[in-house]
Amino acid sequence: MPDVEDLTLVLTLHRTQSLGAAARELLVSQPAASQRLSRLERRCGTALFARSSLGTTATPAGLEMVRQAEHILGHLHGVFAAVRSSAAARTLRVGTFAGISGYAFPALDELVGDAVRLSTVVHHGDEMIELVAEGSMDAALIGIAEQVQLPPHVVAHRLGTDELVAFVASGVQPPRRGNLPFLDRVVTYAPYDNSGPLIAERIAALGGTPRHAATAPVALEISRRRDGIAIVPSSAARMSGRPGDRVMASRVDLPVRLSVIARGELDPVLVAALPALARALGLRRRTP
Repeated sequence: MPDVEDLTLVLTLHRTQSLGAAARELLVSQPAASQRLSRLERRCGTALFARSSLGTTATPAGLEMVRQAEHILGHLHGVFAAVRSSAAARTLRVGTFAGISGYAFPALDELVGDAVRLSTVVHHGDEMIELVAEGSMDAALIGIAEQVQLPPHVVAHRLGTDELVAFVASGVQPPRRGNLPFLDRVVTYAPYDNSGPLIAERIAALGGTPRHAATAPVALEISRRRDGIAIVPSSAARMSGRPGDRVMASRVDLPVRLSVIARGELDPVLVAALPALARALGLRRRTP
């Protein structure tokens, strides 16, 4: 297995793009850093960094090593704090994705009250599945649970179903009537799950030019600034609305199913909070 010094060198070299600069920062000689990198590359069976007159840059394999190093060292850095926190009060480590974190975490924090201490994490859905599977996270609210193969022992507990709506900011022209409501309009979209390509196809079929945004809040803000339309889940549209904004039927009829995943059964505190959390987000609890 790689050791901490290996991973630290990889991250430092990726950031500085210079073996000499990385060695100085880590307080080792450049030959020692070079030898460590060479040993690591031999163990991996592939080059991790490419050297040139412009500097040292990560190869595709090196970028994956950087991602793994960030993941592993991030956990290590939190070990002592997690231990101290666990000694003071029971902690539930709960994650969700960026697009809904601003709505879900405050509501969940209020619902659990002082029953437990929430440690919240924002990450991508696939990454949170891995964290739950390895036991680093107690539960995660995700939108892709029914679109991917979950690891063994990871169970999806359906929270509820959202719907995609058309968000029209105050003063912005709404969609047209008829078969091409988005004709000659740029329509920014951001789902909670993996349905982005399907949403783009539906927008194009309705006459619009689809434009993907990183998260639902970003899509809403872009639509405000560009006098456009946003296709987002209704929970995002309702909770980010301002006076004069309108939330309309989108005709992009794709359900957005949100689930909470855990290794087996959910913690009883979360079980008790989920119905109220679904109501707070405006989700339908039962679907066909």
